[in-house]
Amino acid sequence: MKIMLLGAGHIGLAIARRLHDSADHQVTVADRDRLALAPLQQLGIATMTLELDDAHRLRQVLAQHDALINALPYHMAIVVAEAARDSGTHYFDLTEDVRATRRIMQLAHEAGTAFMPQCGLAPGFVGIAAHHLAQGFDDIVEIKMRVGALPQYPTNEIKYNLTWSVDGLVNEYCHPCEAIRDGVLQELQPMEGLEHFSIDGVEYEAFNTSGGLGTLCSTLAGRTSNLDYKSVRYPGHRARLHFLLHELRLKERPQLLKDILRAAVPATLQDVVLVFVTVSGHSRGQYVQRVFSRKVFASADESAIQITTAAGVCAAVDLFAAGRLPQRGFIAQERIALPELLANRFGRVYAEREYTGGIASQGDPHDTRGNRPAALAA
Repeated sequence: MKIMLLGAGHIGLAIARRLHDSADHQVTVADRDRLALAPLQQLGIATMTLELDDAHRLRQVLAQHDALINALPYHMAIVVAEAARDSGTHYFDLTEDVRATRRIMQLAHEAGTAFMPQCGLAPGFVGIAAHHLAQGFDDIVEIKMRVGALPQYPTNEIKYNLTWSVDGLVNEYCHPCEAIRDGVLQELQPMEGLEHFSIDGVEYEAFNTSGGLGTLCSTLAGRTSNLDYKSVRYPGHRARLHFLLHELRLKERPQLLKDILRAAVPATLQDVVLVFVTVSGHSRGQYVQRVFSRKVFASADESAIQITTAAGVCAAVDLFAAGRLPQRGFIAQERIALPELLANRFGRVYAEREYTGGIASQGDPHDTRGNRPAALAA
């Protein structure tokens, strides 16, 4: 498949490398920054400079490709998706922005091409895992989705390093969060709902953030009493960010907050991605819980967030090209079956390292009986 990839940042680089190395997809990367394209050119990947505010030129370029992967900041999603619709190009992105996704759903309604946003980690993989665990229950009482992209060696006051987009980080801290409470779809305030837990002896906190659920609230409406998503951080992070956003009122000046974070918080490639999903409910007359717990660590040349995000979108494109997904209209992430993703050449990074899975009783949330993907089958 001939693919146009917009965005030559860290995530774009990881996506391009995988698609190029697969030899099954012809990928060209476009960005307005010539310097950002240089590392890709050194790898032999086709590149081009492109001014995204030139809508006519953007449509011309997209019309020459089968599919588009949008790895640009979330605020570009609607503009690029509209260009994809106009050019008849299949659309994939990584956005966590709820408003953008709703608009993309509208664009997909009458389109002759496919639109599949939210193909990253959260939203993305975590929704696929949660949807899979939810199968086979007589009734679902609660689904909890917890994801963190964390530095392995936090040393500053906020116990955090920049591991992904600052735009996306601030966006998820500032916008309302979808959830289901007692069977009713609700919007919760970001950074509320603080909770603490530990995995493998490491203490974490989690709190509401926007966008991580993807389309699961719609997909599972009427099937679960409770559903929520929270970002995982080290203890103390939420209190410091709450001070910045609310007491210093930087929520009203998001660009200033982004400038501060970029200037004062160092980036790192030495990170870890934590995925922790629990589904509780009744099955065959017993109250049970299914658990998916997974850690992905950085490699020698890629961060964990690069690895996991690129794996999600590359697997989605791969499965689409193979005809395993609908070929037109809106495609929710949960249309991908977890076993199929874990078996995919790109998605298998989620299965190759240790995780726990299976059915456990209410009092035993960690079933450590094995590391077999088949243990997750409903």
